[in-house]
Amino acid sequence: MADEPLVLGIETSCDETGVGIVRGTTLLADAVASSVDEHARFGGVVPEVASRAHLEAMVPTIDRALREAGVSARDLDGVAVTAGPGLAGALLVGVSAAKAYAYALGKPLYGVNHLASHICVDQLEHGPLPEPTMALLVSGGHSSLLLSSDITSDVRPMGATIDDAAGEAFDKIARVLDLGFPGGPVIDRYAREGDPGAIAFPRGLTGPRDAAYDFSFSGLKTAVARWIEARRAAGEEVPVRDVAASFQEAVVDVLTRKAVRACKDEGVDHLMIGGGVAANSRLRVLAQERCERAGIRLRVPRPKLCTDNGAMVAALGAEMVARGRATSAWDLSADSSLPVTEPHVPGTGHEDDGAGEDDARGRRRHRHGQQASAQGHGHVHAVGEENLYS
Repeated sequence: MADEPLVLGIETSCDETGVGIVRGTTLLADAVASSVDEHARFGGVVPEVASRAHLEAMVPTIDRALREAGVSARDLDGVAVTAGPGLAGALLVGVSAAKAYAYALGKPLYGVNHLASHICVDQLEHGPLPEPTMALLVSGGHSSLLLSSDITSDVRPMGATIDDAAGEAFDKIARVLDLGFPGGPVIDRYAREGDPGAIAFPRGLTGPRDAAYDFSFSGLKTAVARWIEARRAAGEEVPVRDVAASFQEAVVDVLTRKAVRACKDEGVDHLMIGGGVAANSRLRVLAQERCERAGIRLRVPRPKLCTDNGAMVAALGAEMVARGRATSAWDLSADSSLPVTEPHVPGTGHEDDGAGEDDARGRRRHRHGQQASAQGHGHVHAVGEENLYS
């Protein structure tokens, strides 16, 4: 194995079939096959459609990534895959493919956490992550504040959404405004021509007695929808651009305010922002302004690396190899509610006997039992299926 590990990463947690190849912290290939157009007419992701799309796109996307990177599959030092959280059926396609490739090639297998991967991808653009790093992850499935002192083994949740995630709220408001799906990009585009101070929409969980780092966008979503409905009921024109700008400002105001506060409270001087909503232009501008005033260094990957992609999975897999973390067992399975406190899913090793595998299964059953007895929050916005996601 070369000094810097060459790792292939597979991401299928939702509607993007992502395959990335990295050498150390250098990105060699980032191939993505999206099924978003197939879901658009439903106004959200349909799990069964996503799973079939992953199945059809998997081999061609892996082949394309290998060609783009200019490497052979036999050159790989490991195969990494998103084991969770996400849509169960979609995850299973990726995990099955990763196990097949790793087994056939005789390469180590690493099942990794989707959220931790979103943090680790920043290494491909800005170099090694400072330790500790505060991360704000925002997408259609999660809005989370995470503190990581070691991305391969120590990620601590500071706060998360208690209802709608930020990206989900964007999708729902775009639907109310008849702007289509997905809502994030179109809301951002309309907001650039609107007045963010035109309408005073509420900021959820920002009172003195509210949870300092948790997020809530359900009330905001309802307030915006009712405001629009009232204008339409009165026969008045809805100022779409002002609504989009005012709604977007309410979301990014809360996100950046809480993220900067968490950095200050924890004495962390670096903030990383990831996830699909990190591509939002206003979020980037406001975060930069507030971080500069607070003396915090902001790290935000380029938009393509913010959305779900295989590069982020490969980046975390390469870090696992470099730090000598345990490989995953061949009985690795998808975990739709994999907690962020588990950056990867170590197994009993590829050479262990059946008793070792039974022990591993027992540990997983114990952990799932603990999760079932606790209240989770946050979910993937999908048609016909709900899953814990953060």
